[in-house]
Amino acid sequence: MLAGLLIGCAKQTPVSPEKPQCLVYNADCSDAFYMDRLALVDSAFSHYIDKGYMPHFAGMVIHDGRVVYEKAMGYRDIEKQIPCQPDDIFRLASQSKAIITIAFMTLVEEGKVQLDEPITKYFPEYAHPVILDSYDAKTGTYTTHPASKSLTIRHFITHTSGLCIDGYFDKIATQLDVPTHMSYDDISLTEAVRRMAKMPLKHEPGEAFTYACNTNVLGALCEVITGQDIYSFIKERVLDPCDMHDTYFYVPEEKQDRLVTLYYYPRKTQKANLGATHAATFSSAAGDVEAEDMATDDTPADLKRAEGIYQDFPYTGAKRFCSPSAGLCGSIQDYAKFCQMILNGGTFNGHRVIGRKTLEMMQKNGVGKMRGEVGFGMAWDVFTPEYAHRTIISEGSMRWGGMFGTDYIIDPSEKLIILMYQNNMPNLSGYNAKTLMLNTVYQALR
Repeated sequence: MLAGLLIGCAKQTPVSPEKPQCLVYNADCSDAFYMDRLALVDSAFSHYIDKGYMPHFAGMVIHDGRVVYEKAMGYRDIEKQIPCQPDDIFRLASQSKAIITIAFMTLVEEGKVQLDEPITKYFPEYAHPVILDSYDAKTGTYTTHPASKSLTIRHFITHTSGLCIDGYFDKIATQLDVPTHMSYDDISLTEAVRRMAKMPLKHEPGEAFTYACNTNVLGALCEVITGQDIYSFIKERVLDPCDMHDTYFYVPEEKQDRLVTLYYYPRKTQKANLGATHAATFSSAAGDVEAEDMATDDTPADLKRAEGIYQDFPYTGAKRFCSPSAGLCGSIQDYAKFCQMILNGGTFNGHRVIGRKTLEMMQKNGVGKMRGEVGFGMAWDVFTPEYAHRTIISEGSMRWGGMFGTDYIIDPSEKLIILMYQNNMPNLSGYNAKTLMLNTVYQALR
């Protein structure tokens, strides 16, 4: 009898049917939206595509599990005139972070790791962190001083570790042969994170918010603790339970025809307007751009096909470096399921992926005023009351995006999910696609 009871307790806890466990298509959503007003999404985005600001657009709106809006427009490949489809695969960039962070937090729930443990328990290479003092751009030499604080796992999950890849730090990473976002090289994630320990920090741990590739450290922790590679781990913990079968670090050959082309919008002033890291990002994404290729005024120029690693990392190179910070690719339909799981408090597809209270903790501001009016939880923005007047979305919502133009909102107050996808970087055309999507959707709510 006792054995039977133990076996029974080990089985998965049944999921409450009160939360949507799948996305429902073709449902009547007129109780939640004025559908004629929601049609403004189409006209707004088709305008920017026709003007040449955007190569393509995929959008989804989900209310309480019902798909209110799903549309793709523009071209997956402009040169070949292949239309964008709702199941196309996009480079997610920093939208990767939330998936890996959720998977990592399941290990915290299991007691296999704790947030305030020193990182040296798992990576002794981080035993003696140093702070950057100066950098000589001509010689590539730099000076440092020892940090007065040790690094904990919480520093990495809140982006307060001091790890930085902007400006000089990007150059130092190259000098030290440290891959950060993408790499063609035959190197594992865990080895890359061990190398990253040689990087100087921008500031003392815990004293400022510096957005960087901290999530790579979380991914490597998953590998060290479980013995699984990071893709196998997130597939087991998040992707399969959420029925996300089009999300990969490296897109399989049979699905590569669904990967959208990455474009960029050339303008004469954009290099001058970009910060050091973004200028380097632009350079590697678009290749060397001649002045005559760029618009000379505010008239939209033809979108250009990007060249380099950001274009082809999903299917070329050694395909070993799986970057939790920016390396996932996936469809908007897949990410909508992930968002619904978050909105449900951790359940989807009949599975409990993560605990409700764990998610509540992840939604609390963990960085105080370090980030200004917008706080940060453990994977997304935390919209503070001070910031509420600047946005149409509800307080308590979660939001993040990726540098290639993807974005999402999870709004618990409205039981609402909004996703807007494109692969176009950098976007310096003067419009804000994220705000455009939010304004046109929220104004249609009943």
